[in-house]
Amino acid sequence: MVAACGLPQLGPNKRQIFAGSVQKQGDAFVVSVNDRVTRATAVAPAFGFSSSFSSAGLVTSDIIRPGDVLGLTIWENVDDGLLANTGVNATPIQEVQVDSAGFIFVPYAGSVRASGNTPNELRELITSRLRDQTPDPQVEVRRVAGDGSTVSLSGKIGGQGVYPIERPTRTLSAMLAKAGGITIEASIAQITVIRGDQRGKIWFQDLYDNPRLDIALRPGDRILVEEDSRSFTALGATSQQARVPFKSQNLSALEALAQVGGLVATSSDPTGVFVFRNEPAEIANPVLGRKDLQGAQRMVYVLNLKEPNGLFHARDFVIRDGDTIYVTEAPYAQWTKTISLIAGSLTPVASVQTLTGG
Repeated sequence: MVAACGLPQLGPNKRQIFAGSVQKQGDAFVVSVNDRVTRATAVAPAFGFSSSFSSAGLVTSDIIRPGDVLGLTIWENVDDGLLANTGVNATPIQEVQVDSAGFIFVPYAGSVRASGNTPNELRELITSRLRDQTPDPQVEVRRVAGDGSTVSLSGKIGGQGVYPIERPTRTLSAMLAKAGGITIEASIAQITVIRGDQRGKIWFQDLYDNPRLDIALRPGDRILVEEDSRSFTALGATSQQARVPFKSQNLSALEALAQVGGLVATSSDPTGVFVFRNEPAEIANPVLGRKDLQGAQRMVYVLNLKEPNGLFHARDFVIRDGDTIYVTEAPYAQWTKTISLIAGSLTPVASVQTLTGG
């Protein structure tokens, strides 16, 4: 009767999984994990910046750009000048913004190209324009509100917004600090820089471990701080069955099992820890010792934690985004269910006999 009804299961047992292998006319390759397999499958996301990002020099704060706000003061060597009031020979122009075409307007000097010039070069241009209007003019050009070159920061950061590229904030790390730093754990923070139609992504920790990744910013850069979106699924005889986010850049099978509370001591089979994955052909071929496979292959990796090197293999086997970790039940657990089912089926019969006096 028990055999006919079938016992409740968390999922397939080891025998059923092995029965679905390609070797037994199934559609998945079942592979035992060893040192060679751990090396062949140890693939982690490769982030970084292209040469166009890393070779860009620092933006100099001396060059005027569209959007800059400038202050001007013009001195005239006459009592009754073009711009100044009677008795005053200095005329301050508090704020003038460089327009999108790169020009500013100065009375009596007209439209003057400011973009691309230093403040001193702009001063000479304005002076030469005014020299024909008033004798020996003197001009001062100064910045009022920092650079017009800006970058935007969004995502998991202290202060989202648009920030000017100023002398102290010309690099990625400095700009992140200016915006209040990240608001998520450093181990799972990813930084994306979008520049035109190009983008580069790095781990936040790598930004400080590798100074070459602290790139110089460019006007219009968009910086996005995100939490690592990778996850794996844990099923079977584990303390937790759930979709679990990664907690570090690299995650081993042993760490993944620890994240879900480990194996259930009373029901799990440490010889039947399986990792299900769609493996690209460039990895599946070396794992299987073949060269003819094309496209993604269904792979089932088997970890036996009771082997002498089983824990080492689990420690070295890298879990990747989308993996499913499945732990089978121990035969003892099935035997316990059988006994419980038999004992449970006898209890009502005994109760009926007691009531009838049989």
